[in-house]
This record gives sequence, C-alpha cells and structure tokens, in this order.
Amino acid sequence: MSRRLDNSAGEYGELLERVPAILYIADTGPAGRWHFVSPQIETILGFTAEEWCADPHLWAAQLHPLDRDRVLASERQAHLAQTEAAEYRMVRRDGQVIWVRDDAQLLHDAQGRLRWHGVMSDVTERKRVDAELERRAAQQAAVARLGEHALERAEVSELMNETVSAAAQIIGVEIGLVGELIPGGGSFQMRAAFGWPEAAVGNTTAPAGTGSQAGFTLLSGRPVVVVDWANESRFEHSAALRAAGVRSGLTVAIEGRDGPFGVLGIHSTGVREYSAGDVDFVQSLANVLADALERQSTEDDIRHRALHDPLTGLPNRVLFLDRLEQALARLRRREGLAAVLFLDIDRFKLVNDSLGHQAGDELLAVVAPRLKQAVRPSDTVARFGGDEFGILLEEIPTERDAIATAERIAAVFARPIVLDGNEHFVTTSVGIALAQGGEPADALIRDADAAMYRAKERGRARYELFDEVMRGRAMERLRVENDLRRALARGELELHYQPVVSLKNDSIVCVEALVRWNQPQRGLVLPQEFIPVAEETGMIREIGQWVLERACRQGADWYRSRPDDAPVAMSVNLSALQLAQSDLPGLIAALLRATGLDPACLSLEITESVLLEEAEDVTETLHALKSIGVQIVLDDFGTGYSSLAYITRLPIDTLKVDRSFVEGLGTERRGSAVTEAIISMARALSLGVVGEGVETETQVAELRRLGCDLAQGYHFSAPVTAARITDMLRGCPPWTADTQSSR
Repeated sequence: MSRRLDNSAGEYGELLERVPAILYIADTGPAGRWHFVSPQIETILGFTAEEWCADPHLWAAQLHPLDRDRVLASERQAHLAQTEAAEYRMVRRDGQVIWVRDDAQLLHDAQGRLRWHGVMSDVTERKRVDAELERRAAQQAAVARLGEHALERAEVSELMNETVSAAAQIIGVEIGLVGELIPGGGSFQMRAAFGWPEAAVGNTTAPAGTGSQAGFTLLSGRPVVVVDWANESRFEHSAALRAAGVRSGLTVAIEGRDGPFGVLGIHSTGVREYSAGDVDFVQSLANVLADALERQSTEDDIRHRALHDPLTGLPNRVLFLDRLEQALARLRRREGLAAVLFLDIDRFKLVNDSLGHQAGDELLAVVAPRLKQAVRPSDTVARFGGDEFGILLEEIPTERDAIATAERIAAVFARPIVLDGNEHFVTTSVGIALAQGGEPADALIRDADAAMYRAKERGRARYELFDEVMRGRAMERLRVENDLRRALARGELELHYQPVVSLKNDSIVCVEALVRWNQPQRGLVLPQEFIPVAEETGMIREIGQWVLERACRQGADWYRSRPDDAPVAMSVNLSALQLAQSDLPGLIAALLRATGLDPACLSLEITESVLLEEAEDVTETLHALKSIGVQIVLDDFGTGYSSLAYITRLPIDTLKVDRSFVEGLGTERRGSAVTEAIISMARALSLGVVGEGVETETQVAELRRLGCDLAQGYHFSAPVTAARITDMLRGCPPWTADTQSSR
C-alpha cells in the first residue's frame, strides 16, 4: 500500500485530509513498519508522512518517557483480532508534549500478515480540561475537608499542617508554608510547613515589610506571584527560601480577628506560572484557616473570661480548683507536699465605704501583682471574689515553705498603696492548709478559709496554719450546715417567745420571737450554735422569712383573740443579710396584709454592727420600713460603734440596753452609770428603752429607779412556747404573783 495519498484516491483522499486525526496502517511491534499515515500527522506531531513512514523507530522514540514502558509492553502483547484503545503522551517534533488517543485493530492483509489499522487523535485539550476539572474537584474537596475539620474544633496546628500539605500537593509544588506575623510587624515566624525540615518550624523567621513577597502580600491585601526569582526585581529573596532552591512562589494573606495573622505560601524549585484557579484555591484555604483562627481566638477569649477574674486578670475559683485537683492527683502518684493559702484584705469594707467601690477595685488591682511577686512562677494566685484570694503552692519541701510565702505576702503589703494620689496601708490575714494528695480539693480550700478566720479572730495581719483543732471545728460546722439545710423542710424549726414587761404595771407589752431548732438527734439547739452558720451560708434569708411569717401570724392570732385588751407587739430580729434585700419592705408589707397584723404591732430589731457596715443602705431600708408603720428597735445598744448621728438620723423607736450593763446594776457603779446615761439620752430623744438580760429583783428595782420603761429577761420568763404566752396573757403572769407575794 502507498505511504502517501494516491491522486487516484480522488474524493476519498480529500476526505482523509479533512479528518482531524492520523489514520494509519502499521506492522506490529515497537519497531514495526508504518505502511500508511494520513497527512494530519504533520499537524499533530510535526512530522511529514514520508518522514514518519521512512523511520520505523520514530513512533517509539516520540513516546513520552513516563508512558513509554507501559505502551511498548502493551504493543508486545498484541494478538490476533485484538482491538486496542489507549491514551498516552507523545513528544512533538518541537518538543511540546501532547496527549493522543490511539484506537486500533489487528487485521490480516491479503498475504495473511497482521497489521494495525488505527486512528490516532489529539486529545490534549480534553485531557487538559479533564485534569483541570479533577484538580478543581480536588481543590474543592480539600477546602471542604479543611472546613469540616475546623468545624470539628481540630487544633489550629493540625489545621495549619493540613492547609500547607493540601496547597502544595494539589497545586503540585515542593514547599508549602504558613508564616505568622510576629508582634511588631518586623518579621514572620514559620508556624507550619510542607517539604521543609520539621525542626525549622517555630525556629525559622523571614523579614516582613514591602521589601519581601510575604510582607507586600499583607500590605497590599492581594495575592502575590513570583514566576522566577532570577528575574524578580520587586522583592528581596529571603535567605531561607533561597537556601531551599526556590525559584517561584505564590503568597496569600491570612486575616486575623484584629488584623492580619500572616501568610500562606506555596513555592516551587522550578520556574512556574500560577493560574487564577491556583490563586483562588490557595486563598480559599487561607480563608478557612482564618475563620478557624478567629473562632479559636473567640473561644479562647470566652474560655479565659470563664476562668479568669475580669478585674485582676488572675485565675478565678473554677480554674484554681481545677489546678488544685491536678496537683493533688500528682501527689497521689508520688510523695510530696502542697499548700493552699486563703487570704483576704483586712477591713477591706472600710475602704469601699470611705473611698468608694472604685477605690476598692483599684486596691484589688494593685494587690494582685503584689501577690504574684510573693510566689514562684509555677504557683497559682487566684481571686475567689470580693477581697478573697487563693494561692496554690505545688511541690514544697516542708510546711516552712508555705509559712515563708505567707511572710513574704505580709512583706509586700508593708509597702503603701497609692489610691487617688494618697498613700494607704493595708494588711491581710492568711490561712494555710497543707496537702499530701489524699484530701478533697474543696475541703482544702475550706480548711484554709477556716484558718484565715482564726487569724482574723486573733488580731488580723497574721497567718494561721490549719490544725486538728480547727479541723474538728470545721467538721462540726459542716455537719451543722448540712443538717440545717434540711431543718426547714422537715419542720424542725420552731419559735419561742420571751415577754417584754412594762415596769409600770408588770404587764406583757411585747414578745420577742426567738427561733429554736429541735434537732432529732441533739434535741433543742440554741441560736448561737446555728445562726452564725446560717448567716455565713446565706440560709438566714430563708430562715428569717420563715420566722417573720410565723411570728406575724401568731401576733395576729393574739390580737384577734383579745379584742378588748391592749395589743401585744411582736418583735422579730433582722440579720444584716435580710436588711440587704432591696425588696424587704415590700415583702413585710405583703406579709402584714396577708396575716392581718397591725403594722404598729410589729417591731423589727437590728444590731449596732449593721449600722456600721451598711449605713447608707440601711438608712434607706429603715425609712422604707418605717413608712409601713412598723417599729424599729436598736438591739444590744452600747456594745457597738454607732454614733449619736446615726441614732438621730435613723427612724429608731426603741433602744435595748445590752445585758452587760444591766448585769452590774446595783452592784457595779460603772454599769449603773452607763445604763443611766443611755436611759437619759433615750428620754431626751423621745425613744423607748428596754433593759435586756434582767435576772434579779435588784436589777428590776434599779431600772425602775432610773426611769426605764420596759424590761426583758429570765427574771420574768425564759423564752417559751406560744401556748405558754397565751396562758400568761389570759391569767396572772408568774412574775406578778412573785411581786404580789413579796409585797
């Protein structure tokens, strides 16, 4: 058969010339002779038909090196009636690489010889489109995977490594990098890398600024491509990339929450163009990474706020407890010692009251760094709330080290603190509890707290080490607290009433409601054993509300049952925590309406210490209570720090002279003198006076002589049940009988 088109082919020859493919007939084998090729071979491969058919080795020689072995192996295995369809690369005469699709079939010629009859088509464009589609699909899948991992809260370091790996491998370059802009903006630090020594991550830096590719990327806010560093004049090639033999690169910005975080770069050791698709893909990866960084930054902020005190920046109680539990776990694995220090600022409330809460906050902000100065960097200083701080000392040799820390704390407080331009001196009381690993974390904090209160009881500005005596007291207090929480629900609380007697006619003019706790195992528990616990835990609010409601109902019952007799007032004690309730006046007004008790028959007793601690708030609350119509009684007068200014300014109706003064009436000159002065002052201010703790007839006689209106004490009656008071109101009170018989 002719090696070229024969003119006699006529219209068939013209048809063959128009077919955009190479038609051929050739012998089998890598060096088989080509008997015919159509003219399109020159367009597709750059060789004429004559040249191609003249050299049987030319086909094998033009096979692309990466495909040659595969194609020749297939050629050697050809056999009769086999149809072959293969796609492979070939090298054109000009060196350009193209893809061809070779569709051929083995047929016998007239002489019975096997020959390939085939069509070879140029499929380079289709291959390029397919490759581009595959690459885009791979890029989209990589971005999706990165986004999915980011949503799954993967570590940022893992996301960075995934980003550089995906960018480099899918684009087809040797190196991928994430560089973080170091504070100050002068340089980048390598945070993640692909195709780079692992030891270099975190230890390699590169310059920033307009003179560098990465720096210009951030400043311009646009992706930057360097095709060939050998011809690049805009930027200085970084030493690290130059040493790695980098010839080209693409960098895009990674945005941060408060400004640029850094750059994502891909680099090749060969000269390379980067398409718009390449740029979009790398930028998409950078955007996903930026979102993850912002989300983590936000979560870190939320976590930090949840675990740190906003005023001082110190760890809060939650974080302190977590670190303490970890320290105890380590102690359980190996022998050692740790310590918890609990401290607060002595008389801190005085700073708030005299200088204002802002000054108190400034004081705490100054105290925090001073406390950190007194401990090791490995120790934890935390603010629990208010002026309370906790310190965790880990791995200390002996208890002496904990004591030494307490002494250093005292030393840093010896320096004055400047508030609003003025120097102030403050002290602190410190409690220390030692740990060996077997103790519960919350129990250690409680023990240190108890030791701190012991330090305050012993004069403040000192430290105390928690010991077994304190442990016993703490355990008892905890037992009381736990039992007390169940007492109200179980109906174990009850009210007793102690009469307040007129010294003019010995009649009951008032009764004071006193709460008692009838504990099933211990019997009747007196207030001094559980009221302090109720006040410290806040349970006093619930207990106080129960007392008010029960007392008002009882007072109203007595009022209704004796319509023709003078009403008997009901006196109820209020704690500082109750007075701090802004809705207290409204609660009491609603209670009076619900029970039907006349407001004038309700007396509310407060102590002098309340006036000192919350003077401004108490004044407002007491005036609101007075507007309801109730009576205000100042209890234990003479033992606190209230001034005449408080007494004249507050709506007080009655003073109760403390039992410590009444006790000396008739036997101690000083007690009589103080009591006489109080009674005289009360008269001058038109206030009623009650002598408390009256136990003898002599004390009664002295109170009468001094002009005291009312008296209360065991001389008349111990606190008794409501039924017993009812009997006294109906019949002759026992002290009346005693008085009549003595007369």
